[in-house]
Amino acid sequence: MAESTATSGSTAPSTKLKRTVGVTLLFFFIVGDTLGAGIYTLVGTMAEDVGGMLWLPLTIALVVALLTAGTYAEMITKYPMAGGASRYVQKAFDKPYLTFVIGFLMLSSGITTAALLANAFAGDYLSTLIDVPAAPVTIVFLLLLVAINLRGVRESLSANVVMTCIEVSGLVMVIVVAAIVFGSGAGDPARILTPSPDQPLLVGAFSASVVAFFSFLGFEAAANMAEEVKEPSKAYPRALFGAICTAGVVYLLIALGAAIVVDPATMANSSGPLLEVITASGLPIPEWLFSLIALVAIANGALLFMVMASRATYGLAEQNLLPSFFGQVAPTRRTPWVAIVAVGAATIGMSFVGNIGQLADTTVLLLLFVFIATNVSCIVLKKDDVGHEHFSVPIVVPIIAILASIVLLTQQTADIWLLGGGYLVVGTILFLIARYSRRRLDAGADQPAG
Repeated sequence: MAESTATSGSTAPSTKLKRTVGVTLLFFFIVGDTLGAGIYTLVGTMAEDVGGMLWLPLTIALVVALLTAGTYAEMITKYPMAGGASRYVQKAFDKPYLTFVIGFLMLSSGITTAALLANAFAGDYLSTLIDVPAAPVTIVFLLLLVAINLRGVRESLSANVVMTCIEVSGLVMVIVVAAIVFGSGAGDPARILTPSPDQPLLVGAFSASVVAFFSFLGFEAAANMAEEVKEPSKAYPRALFGAICTAGVVYLLIALGAAIVVDPATMANSSGPLLEVITASGLPIPEWLFSLIALVAIANGALLFMVMASRATYGLAEQNLLPSFFGQVAPTRRTPWVAIVAVGAATIGMSFVGNIGQLADTTVLLLLFVFIATNVSCIVLKKDDVGHEHFSVPIVVPIIAILASIVLLTQQTADIWLLGGGYLVVGTILFLIARYSRRRLDAGADQPAG
């Protein structure tokens, strides 16, 4: 389906940022960003729509994710620069407003997701371990993640490797527990083919696929690491497809196992659906242990989305679509420290707005528009010769990905569209402010010294 296209020269463009990330760290970055709170917290929402057929919306979401990942593999290796989708839109259309909006939606999705995960961290899983007020926990949690991000991308991703191993162990635990229950003759395998009685199967499947797609989000965040990856033309395709396929296999096993062990109605009414699997199994596994693992998974996802959002902010500043102040890099650590601090402050503010379900659907809405823009840009830039080796997909791949994204957009409710419209209004205002400020700055520079 895809091929590696070589042109004259194979080295990636130079960058102000330090290239320290290899295939392994990048793979763990994407896996850690994907195998996070989505599967730990949103399985119950899917069960409400499709009953025990949890595997169906996850399969739909996996196909859409792989299609768009093919486009991202081409665009990232073709233009290995921080900024991700906004850079590609700029290359394709050279429209500053459009470039800014796409970049703003990207960083907004990162901030929204991190805020969602901060709320999840301070919620039911934590209450299993300790009873503390949610608000101060949320603030301290996010400040700690800002500190790790400021320390450096290698430190952030090294912490991610440890946390990814822990969160995957929790998912493996669920899979093993389900296998033991199934092997002992307990559970109900027939549930994996039993849809929800409340609505038609296809209606429920496509509705649940929006939530399922949230569980695969994470691969797009890797685009913003492009200036810090060694040999991106080789590293990205391997890490990207390997991570998504790994996540897909784990998710499908989780979906099958959870439906066999726990009644879908029970999962639908739980904020910790995978904990229900552990409890229903009757095996001597402490609830606090699984809750601790879930908290690590949530923390890992929040860290990685904050890394992504800060790099997207830095990328917009590098394109002169945000004040140059946001593009400042720490002289020693060479991290975009102003962007990191700004993203941290915005995430703390957003953590007190909306509920987890609304924030998850809003993230998907924002990123579907980003994905559509990326796929359209890929089509427009197909014949662009960049002078170095890069990955390439057939043109039919971005076309199908666009159609699939549009289908998912039709599943969003009116209140989510209103929230998305609110983001667009805020983005437009910020764009106009930045443009006015830059014009004044340029006008001042043109005046002769008195």
